[in-house]
Amino acid sequence: MSSKLKAIAGISRVPFLLLPVVLIASGAAAAAYDGSFSWTHTLLALVGLLAAHAAVNALNEVSDLQTGIDLETERTPFSGGSGTLPAGDLSVRAAYAWVFAMVAVAVAVGVYFLVVIGTEVLPILVAGLVAILAYTHLLARMGLGEVLAGLGLGALPVLGAALVQDGTLGEAAAAVSVPAFLMTFNLLLLNEFPDEAADRKGGRRNLVLLLGRRGAARVWAVSVLLVPTSIVVGVLRGALPALALIACAATLLTLSGLRWALQRPDARVPIPALGGNVAWNLATNALLAAMLALAVVLG
Repeated sequence: MSSKLKAIAGISRVPFLLLPVVLIASGAAAAAYDGSFSWTHTLLALVGLLAAHAAVNALNEVSDLQTGIDLETERTPFSGGSGTLPAGDLSVRAAYAWVFAMVAVAVAVGVYFLVVIGTEVLPILVAGLVAILAYTHLLARMGLGEVLAGLGLGALPVLGAALVQDGTLGEAAAAVSVPAFLMTFNLLLLNEFPDEAADRKGGRRNLVLLLGRRGAARVWAVSVLLVPTSIVVGVLRGALPALALIACAATLLTLSGLRWALQRPDARVPIPALGGNVAWNLATNALLAAMLALAVVLG
């Protein structure tokens, strides 16, 4: 049983499930700053997003095995899949069963919010379901993968976490959703560089393949700089408290990646750059959540 649980944790990419936690925290804190908050609804939103993210991760692992991408990829601690299915630690059938179970949990949470909050949450729920079911087999092969990732595991969870508090969206939630989109967009984009050859063989169409390494690296670098810019704009507009500016400090974690993107994008992405990309995403969202919560406490 322990080996099966370890395999399920592998295809769910458990270490990466920290992202839903900080996204829900950021959206809920933004809603609290805008004037509404519910612990029950926040925790339920977290359960739903964790299930959805685990389903996407597992479905992606199955697809990468079946297309041969997992057999060709250059695996790193931050990209290239878990290696669980190629190693035979879990069957494809069991992986699909896990995907269906997680989708069922996510749908159940969505139905609850439809009943309690109303149809205001329907667009976000539908978009999330489409992202789960269509991302791996369709959208990632149409050049839309990075944008869908930015929406499905960035902007929409933040907006959704705020919306389910009381059915309304405030300016803080909208402002926080922008850096969330950009960072998850970038999270996927940088992780695609080590998989370039495998993705090409597997039939994917992403920005690294469409724009080339130099073009995609420039897009990544510009998106990095847009994150603190968007936070500053949110503060200047009065949508975010001045305390939110502290979250801009996390951009320092991308320095290794920026040096690579601007100087030698044709070389391998340094592991510190990949790790910094992940840490930047988590730290920025967490700091935004903490600063918004602190602003609420301070009144």
